[in-house]
Amino acid sequence: MINSGKKDPLVIGNVIGDVLDQFIQTANFRVMYNNKEITTGSELKPSVVAKEPRVEIRGHDMRTLYTLVMVDPDAPSPSNPTKREHLHWLVTDIPETTNASFGNEIVCYESPQPTAGIHRFVFVLFRQSVRQTVYAPGWRQNFNTRDFLQLYNLGDPVAALFFNCQRESGCGGRR
Repeated sequence: MINSGKKDPLVIGNVIGDVLDQFIQTANFRVMYNNKEITTGSELKPSVVAKEPRVEIRGHDMRTLYTLVMVDPDAPSPSNPTKREHLHWLVTDIPETTNASFGNEIVCYESPQPTAGIHRFVFVLFRQSVRQTVYAPGWRQNFNTRDFLQLYNLGDPVAALFFNCQRESGCGGRR
């Protein structure tokens, strides 16, 4: 994914590699916390992301459905991500032209609360070929986006973005 000679922020932020393989973005979606749209690589505080964001999928065909996955590949800390990927949210059957609240929430939103270092929180969008039953994993830690997309035959992602977040108070550094 290289656009107009600039390096893709998903590559620079190691989302491509740690969470996803290379893909071509073919869908357009927005993630908004407190009515403020975030951009890939944004720095957000835990207090800003405490409540579930509004995720809008742009398009023109309500029959087209999407699955949204939100993970933290840096859990419990970027230097020792033994719980990579921590699943923060999973919503299926989101109709194009609407937002995630119109979908089927499989795993409820868990607000980011990083305790050590700067964490990446990644939103990945998949276009569904069919409506299907998706089961919640038994736990949130060690979720694997690549395994999930294979299990449910979702194909390549159609869009992704991430933001950075770290503990709000005290010191912590990269750890």
